[in-house]
Order: sequence, then C-alpha cells, then structure tokens
Amino acid sequence: MPVSPSQSEKALIFRQLHLSPEPFVIPNPWDAASARMLASLGFKALATSSVAAAWGLGRVDGAITRDQALANAKLVVEASALPVSADLENGYGDDPATVVETIRRAAGVGLVGGSIEDSTREAPHSIYSLAHATERVAAAAEAARSLPFPFTLTARAENFLRGKRDLDDTVKRLQAYERAGADVLFAPGLPDIDAIRTVCGALTKPVNVMAAVAGAGFSARQLAEAGVRRISIGGALYRAAISGAFAAAQEVQRSGTFGFTNQILPSAQVVEFLV
Repeated sequence: MPVSPSQSEKALIFRQLHLSPEPFVIPNPWDAASARMLASLGFKALATSSVAAAWGLGRVDGAITRDQALANAKLVVEASALPVSADLENGYGDDPATVVETIRRAAGVGLVGGSIEDSTREAPHSIYSLAHATERVAAAAEAARSLPFPFTLTARAENFLRGKRDLDDTVKRLQAYERAGADVLFAPGLPDIDAIRTVCGALTKPVNVMAAVAGAGFSARQLAEAGVRRISIGGALYRAAISGAFAAAQEVQRSGTFGFTNQILPSAQVVEFLV
C-alpha cells in the first residue's frame, strides 16, 4: 500500500496546483464516501463546503459550530491522500483572535488550506467594514505563516452573495485582502464572465471562482481564459446527490415502482470507492 503524503507534502502539492498553467477544479465533498469517490475520479485536491456540511447534518448554512465543521473536515482529510482545503466561513467569530484560533485548529485536523469570508454569521449576514475585514485577513495570514507548512489562505469577498452587487467595492476588498497576505482571492456569485475577468485582472494572486454559482454555462476553458486559477463547485454536488435521492423516493412513494434502481451505481462500484 502506498504511503500517504505528509501534511507538509500535501501543502506543497496544493500550492503547486495554483501555479499550474491550467486552472484546476477543486470539487466539494460532504463526507468520507463522497471524498473517496471524487479522489477515485482523479481530482487533485478537495475542499469542504460549509453549506454541504451543514445540510449533511440537517442544518442550514451557517448553523453549525466550528467543532462540527472541523469534525466534518477531518473526515474528508482522512478519506484520501489528497490535499484538502476548508470553507471556514467567517472564522467562527468576529474578532481576529478567534480567526487565528480557527486557522490553527484547521491545521490541527490535517487541512492544508482554508477560506475566511468577510460576512458575519448573524442575520442578515452583513458585510464587515473594509478595515475590520482586512484586519481579520491579516491575522489569519499571520497565523497561516506561523505554521510549519505553507497553509494556503483564501480570502472571500461576499458582496454578491449578500445582495451588495458592487463590483468596484468587491475588487477594492480583494485587493486589500491580497495586500494583507491572502494567497488566493475569491468573490462567490460574480454575475458574468466580464466581472470574473475584471476581478482576475485586478489581482496578482490566484483567483477562485465557484462555477456552480457563477453560471453553469461557463466551461473550465472560458474561466481559464478569463484568468481563473481555481474552480470550485460549492454545494452543487450535494444538491445533485439529494436531487437523485428525492426523485427516487418520489417514484417509490407516488407509483410504488423502483425503476430508479436501473439507473444507479452498482453496489460493487460504490464499494470500490471505499476500499
């Protein structure tokens, strides 16, 4: 059996992926089985999704604790030999000290990267002031640099997910987070390819785009041409899985038939992911 890479080795692999001439897709599993399935398909790295992790526990996005999120991340980390980054929401606290502790604890469960967003966890999920948001990113970056391996910090500007469709402000925030030490920049919910191109052109560090939010019509090639270095999927894979289960259950409940069993993976193939 091959020896799994160390955390430091995974961290270096993850960093190198961001320097590749082609962008890479980082899919978002929600448990160990989905992580192993994605690893079996040849993806090079994985990332947790806060919404998928929450849904898997029967909660809405933002309603699970840091301990619950990191326990889910640990399952994903231990499921394969791939580098794993985590959606760490806002760091699970408003103050920079809490964000620092979250980065340290993320490293402690085997993660080699994580994202910190500039939206509060309180309804209606308002955006932090630029000064406070930047201070939080700077603290996270300092914590990441203090680790014995290169933890890849992603800073997220949440404007477009929180109803503030202001591209200029989004760019200004991402530029500030880049200066504060973020390794990757991310503005989920950008409305079109022109906005994505504008964001990428305004930054020198790698940009992540959530393709499932930006629009299903975008191909990896189009995103690459716009300057994107990393492509995530968010909760879309979980929604695909639950959609399939929902349709199957509807068939059983409504018609008493089991035709869905002719379209699902054989048990033996599922087992192949797990061994």
